[in-house]
Amino acid sequence: MTLTSCLIDTDALGHNIRALRALVGPGALLAPTVKSNAYGHGLGLASRAFLAAGADWLCVNAVNEAQILRDEGIVAPIYILGYVGLDEIEQAMALGCDAVIYNAETLEKAVSVHALTGLVARFHVKLETGNNRQGLREEEAMALAERIQASEGAELVGVASHFANVEDTTDHRFAEGQLARFAAFCRRLEARGISAPIKHMSNSAATILWPDRCQDMARAGVAAYGMWPSSETLVAAVLAGRRRLELRPALTWRCRIAQVKDVAAGEFIGYGCSFRTTHPTRMAILPVGYYDGYDRGLSNVAHVLIEGQRAPVLGRVCMNITMVDVTDIPGARLEGEAVLLGRSGEEVITAEQMAGWANTINYEVTTRINDRIPRVAVSGQGSGG
Repeated sequence: MTLTSCLIDTDALGHNIRALRALVGPGALLAPTVKSNAYGHGLGLASRAFLAAGADWLCVNAVNEAQILRDEGIVAPIYILGYVGLDEIEQAMALGCDAVIYNAETLEKAVSVHALTGLVARFHVKLETGNNRQGLREEEAMALAERIQASEGAELVGVASHFANVEDTTDHRFAEGQLARFAAFCRRLEARGISAPIKHMSNSAATILWPDRCQDMARAGVAAYGMWPSSETLVAAVLAGRRRLELRPALTWRCRIAQVKDVAAGEFIGYGCSFRTTHPTRMAILPVGYYDGYDRGLSNVAHVLIEGQRAPVLGRVCMNITMVDVTDIPGARLEGEAVLLGRSGEEVITAEQMAGWANTINYEVTTRINDRIPRVAVSGQGSGG
């Protein structure tokens, strides 16, 4: 293997898509989100696995991600969740992608592109229901929907919104309010004779908790990769009487040991002298650091797995190097395998555990793994959890 790589279990990815499909049923499109290098799992690799398992659409954040998928021969419908720059609109139209819209300037540019090329823009108006990121308040969204419907070269395909805290709590009154505002807006559209066939706002948590309320499309994200959106979502699912959904983590991050060395008692290790040995210590040097996505917050608190045993991180995580204690792991050797995330023997380090050590969330743990690190498709070697 290379000095560091990520093994991606395509069987696990397929299992998660089939499990989500069983929840939402055949009545809603299943559109897993593959933005940000598929949450660190490899954009093309994960997309192909999802589509092979029965996903209907793919969601990306940017035009360049859609371009990569088309260049790799993926012809499935693609929805661009993030802002499409005015200079990118023609590219999005040529790729046959649907795109979010919340600016009149975006529509005007699409109309001008149509006049020159004959291409048609497919838009989903973003309604602001309480998250206050992208999107428009109801009257502005209605006005933009009417303009799209009346424009030559633009088609209103859908209307979308996004939850603010459905995964952060077991009290879903705010999320219920968002759902109600979204439903009321969709009814207003229909009353005005405005057709938006694909209505959608369900993320992973909403898909799991309210599979019968996914409207026309479910945009599952982190759950498609085998991770729960949060512990609160798991608790809420149990409280709601949902059957336990089995999600299978798919990513194992590993590297080769670059050196094994002995350090005397009383020696400092790493920058800042933040760790000092209290006894003779055998130490392994790993060629991975925060440039690779191994968070600096893991310094002096995390473990890696070597020979199925836990090896504590010693000192500060460096840009390209991490030091670990292998005093009690006699099998540790030069170029032996260290597992930073995933399973080794009976031991496992989950994204949730790593997130706890680094004071972040499981989404960030996998997404921040540097894109230059190879993602290797494997079958039946998920990270466990």
